[in-house]
Amino acid sequence: MDQRRLRRENPDHLVRADPGLDFERTVARRLVHRAAVAEVFVTDAVVLGEDHFLVGGQWPRDHALYHPDAQRRSDPLLFAETIRQALVYLAHWHYEVPLGHRFVGYDMYFEITDPAALCVGGRPIPVELEARWQWTDRRPPRRYGARLEVVLSVGGRRCGRGGLRVVALDERSYRIVRGRTGLGGSVPVEAGEPCGRVQPDLVGRLRGKDSVLVHGSSADEWLLRPDLDHAILFDHPTDHLPLMVLLEGFRQLGHLLTHPAPTRPGDPALTLVSAAVDCLAFAELDVPTRLVVREKTASREPAAGEARAERRLRLDAVQGDTVVASCASAWAPVRLAAAADLTVGLPVPCA
Repeated sequence: MDQRRLRRENPDHLVRADPGLDFERTVARRLVHRAAVAEVFVTDAVVLGEDHFLVGGQWPRDHALYHPDAQRRSDPLLFAETIRQALVYLAHWHYEVPLGHRFVGYDMYFEITDPAALCVGGRPIPVELEARWQWTDRRPPRRYGARLEVVLSVGGRRCGRGGLRVVALDERSYRIVRGRTGLGGSVPVEAGEPCGRVQPDLVGRLRGKDSVLVHGSSADEWLLRPDLDHAILFDHPTDHLPLMVLLEGFRQLGHLLTHPAPTRPGDPALTLVSAAVDCLAFAELDVPTRLVVREKTASREPAAGEARAERRLRLDAVQGDTVVASCASAWAPVRLAAAADLTVGLPVPCA
């Protein structure tokens, strides 16, 4: 589809008289680089000013991979994926970046500042991202570098912030950057059972196929080994490990490190409240990826009567001798919701 047709199908790329957002349907999946309609979270966007937007999204009450935690809080990686989709959507819808360009992520961060605002109730959660766009390396028509900074709100309540920096490249430029020849944009995948992977409950997931970790050679080293046929992590063919797959690996290892078994009855769980990922090189699909623990610290000593304190982690993804990505994350203690409060349709009092 050419850009003229894209503009005809999206006349609201100009400033609307009424900046209200529409949450009735999702945007076209091709505009957020998703193959499955069910994996599209962005519903609308309006222009507030120059390089200033309001982006609407809807988060499901449940999701096969990004499911609520035991306290009924929305998965923070829903926020990360919505940031990614918002940037890609604005690039195509407003800035007319060609649909065939390849998007390569440099870095992403997010912080949940008010976890209580993200509790799942009896209906999907409509979210708003106040977004500001900044060009970082614009050389059309082949190269478009940009950063998107967002503030997350639910029901008018600000509860998070985040950002993403990418470069969008035409096919020729992408092949030069990749440094490989003969790549057709996809590689054969091998589907199969998650043999040797850590059991899902230990990494905060529900299904065996969602676990991406395998025990490594030491207590501070693990292998990132996702199922390349996973319908969500690999929604469409790719020739490298996507940023969101690396982030999932960092999140699962973080959960494993901050939830040692066994725990004492009544101990508060720890929830991921912030993460910052730097992508330093392409993570190849056919090269073993090691996740290495570089730093584990408590931000403070537990208060009197408090079993656990906030934890901070620094993890690296390594292929051979090359660090391909690094992640700094924070995990904060939360109190378990009472069983009577987990009735479907009722709000959950989250700490």
